[in-house]
Amino acid sequence: MRPRTANDADVRQATENDIAELVCLRAMLFENLGGDFFAPASGGDDWLDALATVLKEQLTTSADTGSGTVRILVVDGENGLAACGIGTIEQRLPGPHLRNGRIGQVIGVVTDPRYRRRGHSRRIMQGLLGWFRESDVARVDLYASTEGEPLYRDLGFTNHPDPSLYWRP
Repeated sequence: MRPRTANDADVRQATENDIAELVCLRAMLFENLGGDFFAPASGGDDWLDALATVLKEQLTTSADTGSGTVRILVVDGENGLAACGIGTIEQRLPGPHLRNGRIGQVIGVVTDPRYRRRGHSRRIMQGLLGWFRESDVARVDLYASTEGEPLYRDLGFTNHPDPSLYWRP
């Protein structure tokens, strides 16, 4: 048996005790993405409290039901979380291109800069993709940062065939 290394850090399901660290990692994600969409000039920090509230609700619901439509995976660092990734499942209407209508969405895989290049994001993504397979999703979508795109392509993600637009009320 070989000795355990930093690359062997376990991926685990987040708990309520991780909420403060999850909020910090999510804030770090948006700082890295930048741009008007991810860091609008009118933005403030009030979204961090809303994020903590929703994370608590999601973690509680997932723990109570044992399945849920949200999976939050983390890797522990020396003093807090090293990385996290969030996946969601949405039930849409079935169609010829989406037989069961179940769509997976990867929402923000992020690794603290002190823990990068150790395979944490890859292992988190493998955990999320396994959960999506078990949950019988028909497709998984994500938005890739420039730094993350090679990993996602290596895991089999390709360009989305559908044109995408958005609207903000």
